[in-house]
Amino acid sequence: MTKEQLVSQIKQKRIELLVKKTIKEPKIIAVACEVMETESSAVKFGAEKVIRLVSEKDPKLVYPYFDRLVKMTKHENSFLKWGAYLTLANLAAVDKKNKFEKVFAEYFKPITGPQMVTAANIVGGAAKIAQAKPKLADRIAKEILKVEKGIYKHKEKVSPECRQVVCGTAIDSLEIFFDLVSDKKQVLDFVKRQLSSTRPQVVKGAKKFVKNNE
Repeated sequence: MTKEQLVSQIKQKRIELLVKKTIKEPKIIAVACEVMETESSAVKFGAEKVIRLVSEKDPKLVYPYFDRLVKMTKHENSFLKWGAYLTLANLAAVDKKNKFEKVFAEYFKPITGPQMVTAANIVGGAAKIAQAKPKLADRIAKEILKVEKGIYKHKEKVSPECRQVVCGTAIDSLEIFFDLVSDKKQVLDFVKRQLSSTRPQVVKGAKKFVKNNE
């Protein structure tokens, strides 16, 4: 499939069909990467979505593009950056070359801010990485716990509310791989502190976590 053909398919909003076709013809991923990296129009978001959805269904097909996706986490466009983080989390399951370990610090660095959505995407995908790589579970949990002191901005102003949102995501993520974490007390203490959150959804998640794991 040529770049022009892919762009045409995306413009026609045939994302699901493209995903199925890409799984059968993995070379399309390289074309999608090119579109994602070079297109200035909204088409690039469609290309990113194709890659991300393929990584969910058959991550080994996307794994050869791991390094290119790491570079995308530095992209100036937030949507492409967020997608890259989620796709990389999917690739942990097939990371036979232990590439993720080499970019661990870089991957988790934005977890403390200033972008709330970036942090939330990293935290949300972290559970998949921990499940795929149990030996990293403790390190991942340690990174996630940093969100409690994270500094997130909304409209250029520091927002405690945004921190609570990320803490809520952290609770959900930690619960998924809590059985793999050695220092369970540290995690439980963090969750219990969120019981005083002003966000009802966070309190609800914290109560459920404590009930299930204490």
